[in-house]
Amino acid sequence: MAQTDRHYKIRQWLDSGRCVSREWLMRELEVSASTLKRDIALLRDRLNTPVEWDRERRGWRLQRRPAGPDGQYELPGLWFSAEEIHALLTMQHLLSNLDAGGFLGPHIEPLRKRLSQLLGTGAPPRSDVARRIRVQTVGARRIDLPGFQAIGTALLRRQRLQIGYRSRTSAETSEREVSPQRLVHYRDNWYLDAWCHQREALRHFSVDAVQQVRVLDRAAIDVPEEELDAVLGAGYGIFAGRDVTWARLRFSAERARWVAAERWHADQRGRFDAEGRWLLDLPYADPRELVMDVLRHAPEVEVLWPQELADEVLARLRTGLAKLAG
Repeated sequence: MAQTDRHYKIRQWLDSGRCVSREWLMRELEVSASTLKRDIALLRDRLNTPVEWDRERRGWRLQRRPAGPDGQYELPGLWFSAEEIHALLTMQHLLSNLDAGGFLGPHIEPLRKRLSQLLGTGAPPRSDVARRIRVQTVGARRIDLPGFQAIGTALLRRQRLQIGYRSRTSAETSEREVSPQRLVHYRDNWYLDAWCHQREALRHFSVDAVQQVRVLDRAAIDVPEEELDAVLGAGYGIFAGRDVTWARLRFSAERARWVAAERWHADQRGRFDAEGRWLLDLPYADPRELVMDVLRHAPEVEVLWPQELADEVLARLRTGLAKLAG
């Protein structure tokens, strides 16, 4: 009998309220004492099953108290689907890198350990899931975020913030009073969506570029979710803007085999043409991030329209070639 089948059998017997002896379990499961001991230990320690040894009745039974905060425990299958294991690994990775200031450690460590146990549940004995399967991230800025706690506190308490923000475009630092609306984890970096009272408009702020933070004793204004999405989420990438332009990209038939499966934007539209090339239509408000992603696929991509976007990509390519040529 497979290990997972044994676990379900043991749970079925325990859930019925029975107290089952060691000898009976060994006979019914056709296992040795050492194998049964490992099964019970895994049920109790990894799968959070509240099983205990009853000395008086000389058998195993479920505890009368719940095993966890919600009293729930489940037995997963032998293996996870691609989506499930990616979700678990992503959660584990996010928790490992979330605690920029060290203030969340005591709270998230139990959950991180539980995820690690779940990841190892369906794997063969002595395997190391974390070492064998990884989630790689690209473009993450590994920088200390000293203001993260204050930003999160003000966000949830609906208070305004006074921030010192260093613009990467101009390298200048400005003082802003903002009403935080939401924190966004995008491409492994943290961004704050906020109403800027100086500009009287919604703005994205990269959290690692926030140099000073002070929580103000003033209530933050609330921007409707629909307006946040319309202004900050309408175009491609993290750059905001209400005025949206649509672009059409054409990828070679070879590159299409990959790009056709990718999601660049929630409102994108894509189709294959008669030659097997992938035509991708998507909206953007600010071309910067879109230009960078188009350049990643050069020379297997063309910008069909608008001409302004095509000109910007071409200008970047010429500048890069000129620098490489010396």
